[in-house]
Amino acid sequence: MTGEEYTTKTQQMKKPLSPGEALNKAAAYCTLCERCISEVSTKLTAWGVPHGEQEKIIARLIDENFIDEARYCRAFVNDKVKFNRWGRIKIIAALREKHLPQEYIKEALENIDEEAYMQSLKEVIEIKRREFKGRDDFATQQKIIRHAASRGYEPSLIISTIKYKGDEMDF
Repeated sequence: MTGEEYTTKTQQMKKPLSPGEALNKAAAYCTLCERCISEVSTKLTAWGVPHGEQEKIIARLIDENFIDEARYCRAFVNDKVKFNRWGRIKIIAALREKHLPQEYIKEALENIDEEAYMQSLKEVIEIKRREFKGRDDFATQQKIIRHAASRGYEPSLIISTIKYKGDEMDF
């Protein structure tokens, strides 16, 4: 058997997208939620759109305001703090992975509501603390600190928040 015989039905049924179809499909993809250039480029590649055509489609999407990376950064940061309870470190890493300009990342991080950010950190610590049912030893404290750090919160902020809490976890 040759390699051609192993293709799936979906591979057999797919036909290449015309540039107009790819543009319409990409515009629809961008209207669902905020997208950045790297996400749209990945999707266009998955659809089999040639690289040269991808650049034209992305340029048109930017011109028509379907893609705005500054707006994307602001929305991403807001959603990750509010819904996923991520800290700045993890957010920065995720945005850099998407190849977004540093100035957009910095601007979006400056717009974080500090009160909401601190509340998010306190919730992360409290949820983890409940798992230990009142145990208050050094190992438990370290586990809570590591957990909050894995969520991307700054170590100095974690420690000051635990001290601020004033209950059994006070250092």
